Amino acid sequence: MRPVPRWALLSSGCAPVLLAGGWTIAALLEGPVYDPVTQTISVLAAYGAAGFWVMTGALSALGVCHLLTAWGLRPAALAGRVALAGGGVASLAVALVPAPSSGGSLRHGSVAAIGFALLALWPVLAADRGSSAPWGLRPAPSLAATTLMGVGAAWFMFEMNRQGAAGVAERLVTCIQSLWPFLVVASCLLRPGDDGSASPPPVTDADPRDPTTRP
Repeated sequence: MRPVPRWALLSSGCAPVLLAGGWTIAALLEGPVYDPVTQTISVLAAYGAAGFWVMTGALSALGVCHLLTAWGLRPAALAGRVALAGGGVASLAVALVPAPSSGGSLRHGSVAAIGFALLALWPVLAADRGSSAPWGLRPAPSLAATTLMGVGAAWFMFEMNRQGAAGVAERLVTCIQSLWPFLVVASCLLRPGDDGSASPPPVTDADPRDPTTRP
């Protein structure tokens, strides 16, 4: 199995930190007018918002992190790596196509929905059915992660339609989606023999008939 470069641990580990840090700082800049329970992250990145550049920068950095992680996650199936990279591109697109200061936006909503879908599907698409697969790429954990993200996305849509706790639901889903790549990379690096170092040649018994092996 191809090793995972150690820098992938940095790119995947920075993703949830940058995302949570971005919406925390942006919400502080926005002040009490912003309600993190009922309002989405997109509100913080909307035109005219006090934390516009902070949230836009965080979403852009998140997209770059996903792209780098997809590049370095070599043991994963190609379809999963492509989906993770697509989620990174969608995050960059969300930053480039922010929501308006009031009302909805079809373009922004469509890009965000594509990103949600790709990041929810990539774990099961990246799964490895081999017996030596690291924990994060095994079918059962991968399917569980995809199911959890799908349920979270459905909850988010439900809260959006009833104008309820959409902010809480969105933050939960995005936290899981940004954290899962880190867990997968960590499981690959913790797997024995996947540190990228060359394995020593096997030791064989000396042939007593060979004069070069005699003391």
